[in-house]
Amino acid sequence: MAAPTLASRLATYAAGLTFDKLTKPAIHETKRRVIDSFATAVGAMPAEAYHIARKCALRVSGNPGASILGGGKSSVEWATFVNGLLIRYLDFNDTYLSKEPAHPSDNLAAVLSVGESVNAGGKELITAAVLAYEIQCRFCDAASLRRVGVDHVTYGAISSAVAAGKLMNLDTTKLTHTVGLAGVCNVALRQTRSGELSEWKGCAFANAARNGVFAATLAAEGLTGPAPIFEGDLGFFKLVSREAFDPAPFGGDADNTDGYMINKTYIKFWPAEYHSQSAIDAALQIRAELKGDVSKVASITIDTFEASYNIIGKYPEAWTPKTRETADHSLPYCTAAALYDGDVYLETFDEKHFTNPALVAFTGKVKVNHDASLDSRYPNGIPNRITVTLTDGRTIAKEVEFPRGHAGNPMTDAEVEAKFRRAVEPKYGKEKATRILARCWDFESLKSVTELIQMFD
Repeated sequence: MAAPTLASRLATYAAGLTFDKLTKPAIHETKRRVIDSFATAVGAMPAEAYHIARKCALRVSGNPGASILGGGKSSVEWATFVNGLLIRYLDFNDTYLSKEPAHPSDNLAAVLSVGESVNAGGKELITAAVLAYEIQCRFCDAASLRRVGVDHVTYGAISSAVAAGKLMNLDTTKLTHTVGLAGVCNVALRQTRSGELSEWKGCAFANAARNGVFAATLAAEGLTGPAPIFEGDLGFFKLVSREAFDPAPFGGDADNTDGYMINKTYIKFWPAEYHSQSAIDAALQIRAELKGDVSKVASITIDTFEASYNIIGKYPEAWTPKTRETADHSLPYCTAAALYDGDVYLETFDEKHFTNPALVAFTGKVKVNHDASLDSRYPNGIPNRITVTLTDGRTIAKEVEFPRGHAGNPMTDAEVEAKFRRAVEPKYGKEKATRILARCWDFESLKSVTELIQMFD
């Protein structure tokens, strides 16, 4: 008998996953990711891209539709896009590093919107979230898309689609068609993250998730999708990943021994591309040693690993960013800003800040080297070594491999709450922030997510 296709394997796993199969750590981590994602979404609300997308979304109505963070309702697909844009836009949401890097909390926009539309409760929402993380992260472990010029959000269309289909209670046949529909038409180009970056950088997964929801919606009504989507002669393996892959057993499977993937992902401590987190950490340690006086810094050398160098360390635009998207994806700028300012937060990526002549000049002191000896320590860690040379010839060097928030150095619940409050309280006040946190920590008891989303109106 022929082995089951990968799409049917995904469908079988999704259909069989239930809340009572989840571990307590996975459930707790899902609540932390919901809190973290709401924090990053509120922080992004001033962004022009959000206002453009929300304006478009409010032209559309849905039956039943879904709520938009910040107020209003639209179709489920448009709500997924707008909310996904908010969660991702600041590059402050969580990360998973492997053969393919990813931001798996991007899936939560689809979970929230579809969950609202079908009136799913908290337990169903948590199950769908863990499922989405499981699929995307296992795919990231299995094969790199970046190496062939394809963007990581391509996997996200599939994970979001399956999570949406799970919330719609689709059977294995319809879930298999969901994977086919999501996988055949959502291949995203890596140009999104090359050179001078645009507003689309923060929208790319939101679009993939929107399309994943669209695929599940069509499959729910009986539309069939192409198959075998992965193994076919013109399928995903041949034309997209350029290699066949077989993801490791999913969490909850009988032969799985390493738990759920959501517990292996990382919450960001600073709003910058993840490979820069350890460089920021090291730079802040050096600044503390300098007692905040950087006037005698003559040069800054960053020794980094291949993924960091090729994603955020090699483009000339990184030294003089002209967009916030380029700035938060710039290893030299993020490191220089940490050393110069003593913090990296939302205002670090305001245009008036990253174009400040003094900071531009300071960033010009940075040199980035690819140190091949660091490559083997990635993706288990993200080793960056910062060496500052002073005008008197003295040097200070710091190396960090597991920055705060990494799975090897995780943030506490109190730190996750502090991140949330720092982003949310200026807009909504302390009392409302406290009420939102209480609902999130008790997420499994939600009867409907509508009440929670509308707390951000």
